[in-house]
Amino acid sequence: MSAETRGDSPQSLLVVRLGAMGDVIHTMAAVAALRAALPGMKIGWAVEERWAELLRAKSEPGAGPRSNARPLVDSVHVLNTKQWRRSLLAAKTRTQLAGVFRSIRAERYAVAADFQGAIKSALVARFSRAQQITGMAHPREAPARFLYSKRVNIIGSHVIDQYHCLAGAIAGRELPITAPEFPHDAEAEAAISAKFGAHQRNIAILNPGAGWAAKQWPAERYGEVARGLASDGMLSVINFGPGEEELARAAEAASGGSATSISCSISELTALTRRARLLIGGDTGPLHLAAALKVPVVALFGPTDPTRNGPHGTKSIVLRDPASRTSLSHTSVPDPGLLKLTTDEVIRAARQLLEETNA
Repeated sequence: MSAETRGDSPQSLLVVRLGAMGDVIHTMAAVAALRAALPGMKIGWAVEERWAELLRAKSEPGAGPRSNARPLVDSVHVLNTKQWRRSLLAAKTRTQLAGVFRSIRAERYAVAADFQGAIKSALVARFSRAQQITGMAHPREAPARFLYSKRVNIIGSHVIDQYHCLAGAIAGRELPITAPEFPHDAEAEAAISAKFGAHQRNIAILNPGAGWAAKQWPAERYGEVARGLASDGMLSVINFGPGEEELARAAEAASGGSATSISCSISELTALTRRARLLIGGDTGPLHLAAALKVPVVALFGPTDPTRNGPHGTKSIVLRDPASRTSLSHTSVPDPGLLKLTTDEVIRAARQLLEETNA
């Protein structure tokens, strides 16, 4: 950490990381490090509505450290930027925007830290009217840097290391890598236990969806993997989110009855993942949730760089063909290198992790 990043730690902080799921989880690790280092600091978080559940899920009394101590964040400020962009001039949108920023400004945050590095997230930080707007010296969207009053030179190859570097600049000292905690939601835990009680120690989660098509390994191949794992006594559960119903149907059909599909809330997915022995998927939120929960993962990478975005903190096998090239282009077809990954490779990797965790 360079000398110019050092200084007194603030009394209050607004974290700005609007989405998506995996990025919020990575940021949670950095915020957990800040919470441990500065337990008296007031922390708020500006986040998209879809991911707010990660930060404010109901906690079962006595379930873990978070239930008996201060929560990860004290306030959650919910935004819906996608909806607002569709009707920016509508009276309802203006009213909602005014309400969100009124609640943020009422907290009188000393620092607003943009962990996202996008123009929209930098604007949220700026409009918070925090005394200091902190961001990365070289954000993902370069114009965002001009909205920061303090720019931090980031070190580290993995995004978790980078976010801890930014958090360290806020704290005024280097922070150890810290795993985030996820509260137990009693209703979600009960629902998942009721549905999968007989299989709770032999669940493999398959996640065919991803943020864009280039990151998606063919859904039918997930079904073939489920067939292979069935001979090992594993029940494959195909997780799917909004808009991914067709992927789930294709994977389940290809499984020949070896898999079942489920669409979960975030709290239910957390409960399901806690019970899983393994998760198989691409660079997507459920994979990073599993890694944060120390569940072994087989990660199927194509156009994104596993050095920066790969699973962190758990047993993992990352499969990436040399033909894959790092690109953030949201193309509508799977990455050619990703298509070269075979079902046999994935099944072998899954069995290797299952054997290692049984040892």
